[in-house]
Amino acid sequence: MKNDICKMLDIKYPIFQGGMAWVSDSSLASAVSNAGGLGIIAGATAPVDYIREEIRKTKALTDRPFGLNIMLLSDNAEELARVAVEEGVKVITTGAGNPGKYMTMWKEAGIKVIPVVPSVALAKRMERAGADAVIAEGCESGGHVGKLTTMVLVPQVVDAVDIPVIAAGGICDGRGIAAAFALGARGIQMGTRFLVSDECTIHENYKNAVIKAKDIDTVVTGRITGHPVQVIKNKLAREFLKLESSNVSAEKLEELGRGALRRAVKDGDVDNSSLMAGQISGMVTRKQNVKEIIEEIFDEYEELRKSL
Repeated sequence: MKNDICKMLDIKYPIFQGGMAWVSDSSLASAVSNAGGLGIIAGATAPVDYIREEIRKTKALTDRPFGLNIMLLSDNAEELARVAVEEGVKVITTGAGNPGKYMTMWKEAGIKVIPVVPSVALAKRMERAGADAVIAEGCESGGHVGKLTTMVLVPQVVDAVDIPVIAAGGICDGRGIAAAFALGARGIQMGTRFLVSDECTIHENYKNAVIKAKDIDTVVTGRITGHPVQVIKNKLAREFLKLESSNVSAEKLEELGRGALRRAVKDGDVDNSSLMAGQISGMVTRKQNVKEIIEEIFDEYEELRKSL
């Protein structure tokens, strides 16, 4: 598995753990890095001091490379951009914006910059800005989603840029890895399956909701806000869809969703919360530790590769 992404980042397996808000902390990120992947801490809108402490905790738990995800439209983005340099983070993944104004600072610090992109146009823009690779994320993924499926998006991005492409969205086993590589990706990013890992610190009710989910149990809400998210259907999701169909204002929807993810992660409220998860939730059937998950899916991939 020592491909160009592995060599670039000094990791064993070409797998990134998604930077999931309220979820991707030092416990999960360090476990993924220790297992040979790239663990990622989610900056999201968290207080900068908290993220700095999570970075330091991760350093204490692993001597392997790990990353920080920065949402560039967040109020904390500029501070996090500096914190990553100050704390010696090796990799930054970005979303919701253009990292161009931070690129010189990050490059001078030796940081690899890998933005998440939902379109070919944005992938090209990120390459011009100096990105080392891009994560092409299809709408099958959990949380904030674009419009194109992984199957459609990845090969078009691969054809459009000269930097490595990481496939994300709808991948949870060796078959997904094989498909991603067949589409031209050099690695994968996975989030939903890591939700039910032993090292993931979300509430057990949230984990159980993912395991119980069936193939059609996720839905996209919030399209009229311009920030659609994929979640497991529950009381809050149905309320969102009802209000959207009645042409309620985006402001009212945003108010309805305020604090909803935290209620799932911290409180274990699976009814009135945002249970962000991808369409592959129906394929996630049991809890495992991170090392078991990563080794299992790449063993599956190797068996498939031998049979092709």
